[in-house]
Amino acid sequence: MVFTTQTFVFYFLPLFLLVYYRLPCAWRNVWITLASYVFYGWWEPWFVGLMLFTTVMDFLWGKVITRPGATRRQQRLAVFFCVLTNLSLLGFFKYYMFAAETLNRLLLAVGAEPFRVLQVVLPIGISFYTFHSLTYILDLYRGHATPAKSFSVFSAFVSLFPDLVAGPIIRYKTLAEQLHQREHSVARFSSGVAMFIVGFAKKILLANPCGQVADAAFNAAQPGVLEAWVGVLAYSFQIYFDFCGYSDMAVGLGRMLGFEFLKNFDAPYRSGSITEYWRRWHISLSSVLRDYLYFALGGNRKGERRTYFNLAVVMLLGGLWHGAKWNFVVWGAYHGFLLAFERWRGKRSVYSALPRPGRIAATFVLTLFSWVLFRADNLRLAKDYYSAMFGLSPAGDLAPLLAATIYSPYHLLILAVCAGLIFQPLQAHDWGQSPVTWGRAMLLVPLFVISLLAMFSQAFNPFLYFQF
Repeated sequence: MVFTTQTFVFYFLPLFLLVYYRLPCAWRNVWITLASYVFYGWWEPWFVGLMLFTTVMDFLWGKVITRPGATRRQQRLAVFFCVLTNLSLLGFFKYYMFAAETLNRLLLAVGAEPFRVLQVVLPIGISFYTFHSLTYILDLYRGHATPAKSFSVFSAFVSLFPDLVAGPIIRYKTLAEQLHQREHSVARFSSGVAMFIVGFAKKILLANPCGQVADAAFNAAQPGVLEAWVGVLAYSFQIYFDFCGYSDMAVGLGRMLGFEFLKNFDAPYRSGSITEYWRRWHISLSSVLRDYLYFALGGNRKGERRTYFNLAVVMLLGGLWHGAKWNFVVWGAYHGFLLAFERWRGKRSVYSALPRPGRIAATFVLTLFSWVLFRADNLRLAKDYYSAMFGLSPAGDLAPLLAATIYSPYHLLILAVCAGLIFQPLQAHDWGQSPVTWGRAMLLVPLFVISLLAMFSQAFNPFLYFQF
């Protein structure tokens, strides 16, 4: 199920909240689990079985790790088998076809006979709930969290529908106390409604129109230089307002249930360096990669060369986490190189001497180059798109559909609004912390109505991070 559909807005959410607030507190986590399984199984019911299996398995491994009298060796073995099982499931469903097809291409290159590749359906959001469970196990092992008091508490944490399929990645220790006891108040609920409306509007009114422009440019046979740059600019807006909008909606829904999620975006396009960018973009993923992978590899404690190596490995795996394509591997390598280079310069970019606006502009251009890899279907198409951006390939006649999409007054207005919003400092997460006044309500209600009307008129409504 998707947040920006009439099924969720008019049926699932009202029914869920009605039952949730009529239940005794002791039963609310059970209701969260049951409703979240319906939410998750709306696409493919069998996905629920896989998530239930990993939830039960990780809950039992957690009991083994925290069992009184368990030796350190037994705890290590439990963590090893738990991580191995989780990553094996993730690896099979997400990376088997990629690995098999890559091997087949190698076999063909040496004249060998390729084998038949099993077609595997990727369960929506498997990367997110797998990371949720793994942070629980690793925090238990490190002594950074206490075990869940009941299976209903742990299952509610793993399946919590606001952040289930596209994040943010929330650690158990962050929600541990809230899962057992949380505040429900009119102020918190109204703040959650405000956050949800803002995120809803970002997705419907900004991300979706930008996506139409990006798709038109990237699907064009021979886009011109200007069209190529406008296309990647539109994609940079689409992916930001799509994912940031989803995160805002997740935070808002969490507040409606009494939870408080951490901020996942902090004006990333206002960054003055790539290092700063990764402190602002997808903060939950960056912190998980840092705390559970970068530090585990030694961080910056084993010398400069090892630090650069660790950064490169973390970003390569971060790229691969986003998808089973070579595009994402190269995207991760690109960012890993830039991070290592800035680290070598003392966490300063090569353009650090520029005034702040110049540093922001330079960093934004570097991220635009990386988004080409993220959006193109394969490396060959990414190469062709780069050629179009720099005028290295002959531009064909501007297709009427492409021109009508990119240069329509409506799309140009949306792009201008997006450009203004991404470079201003006020963030929805911070804005939503304040109480909802009558003045704010007078702005939010028409914004929600306009977004709903746009939702009914749009056929284009993807959530980009669902595929990850």
